[in-house]
Amino acid sequence: MSLVELAGVHKRFGLVEVLKGISLSIEKGEIVAIIGRSGSGKSTMLRCINGLEKVEEGRIVVADIDVTAPRADLNLLRQRAGMVFQSYNLFPHLTVERNIMLALRLVKKLPVAAARELARTMVEKVGLGDKLKAFPDELSGGQQQRVAIARSLAMQPTLMLFDEITSALDPELVGEVLRVLEGVAGEGMTMILVTHEMNFAKNVADRVIFMHQGRIHEDGPARETLLEPRTAELRSFLSAVLH
Repeated sequence: MSLVELAGVHKRFGLVEVLKGISLSIEKGEIVAIIGRSGSGKSTMLRCINGLEKVEEGRIVVADIDVTAPRADLNLLRQRAGMVFQSYNLFPHLTVERNIMLALRLVKKLPVAAARELARTMVEKVGLGDKLKAFPDELSGGQQQRVAIARSLAMQPTLMLFDEITSALDPELVGEVLRVLEGVAGEGMTMILVTHEMNFAKNVADRVIFMHQGRIHEDGPARETLLEPRTAELRSFLSAVLH
């Protein structure tokens, strides 16, 4: 069975249907970039996969957990599926080290020494080994985002979800975050990214999914899909974001 499976997923906010029957399978180790205009349902789909939004119809299974079941174990789901958002969501009163240790202590119940060692390892992985004792307001936006990635990776998930994590950053900081993602991808992590970074999608993702008006409009190998779009809607979208 696939690591992530969506079947006939519908999601509404009031009278607005945001997801209109999404069916999708993602295999272990795949890197999937989700692209599309604002309002096409990209972020909503990620939030449904992680159980942050309940769906009206359909089924979602992630790492053998039926997310749509009435008594789904959402704590276990979020250990298996880490998520990093556009906003960093770091605790301002905690150091980098303690931000990362917090869930390791509270959720995974690791002893202090083990949590501290894992935090140190993850901070070094994202290139911030010298910032362990820094507070979030002493870091740039790019550095804070890298800490948020390290915090998710420390939980040792089987799947990582990234929702527009570079869109709030100044252009010169985007590259440092994308380099961290490339490193994570290179280690075989299954990743689903909502992104506007088309070069990253083309060069790093295995697959691109183009969402349009709440549906999957195109789905194919990343480079081929972006260089030779099959539909007028994707051609129009790419011409808008690339110019």
